[in-house]
Amino acid sequence: MSRIAGKPIKIPQGVKVVIENDTIFVEGPKGKLKRKFRNDKIEIQKNEDNITVITIASDSETKALQGLYYRLIQGMFTGVISGYEKKLHIMGMGYKAELKGKNLVLSLGFSHPVNFEIPEGLSINIELDKEKNSIITIKGIDKELVTNTAAKIRAIKEPEPYQGKGIRLFGEYVRRKAGKAVVK
Repeated sequence: MSRIAGKPIKIPQGVKVVIENDTIFVEGPKGKLKRKFRNDKIEIQKNEDNITVITIASDSETKALQGLYYRLIQGMFTGVISGYEKKLHIMGMGYKAELKGKNLVLSLGFSHPVNFEIPEGLSINIELDKEKNSIITIKGIDKELVTNTAAKIRAIKEPEPYQGKGIRLFGEYVRRKAGKAVVK
């Protein structure tokens, strides 16, 4: 059961919110977002400076959806004000990333480079760390799009446990396994 979803969400300064039927439109300094919500058991009401998520039914699924909708609306506000960012670290000898137009080209030890098309609404930046490993920074206003894109890029070459090579989230710890022991 959600304890915070009954509280009103304060609309930040400089953000415009419009609710039409079961869709909410949010516009801020960084851009515009829209999201469609199921409208059968939950009602979203807008007052002059806040939004309230109200349940019509009282079952557990509706209470869970109330908390989800509350957090999704808060995330939309954060996105249009400051945006979201995810960093990926490419580890491995000869592994690299480069931008070519609207594609991210990854050289990850396969027989061919992997082309990843960058979704609309995201910006990707590539830089090198002190060990010459690539760091990919994904920025955007839609949290779901940013994290899903980071997960798709990471899934191309997940970090392996023996040498630690692959793509990992920045700061992610990969538990390493011991290799085969040499017998003399």
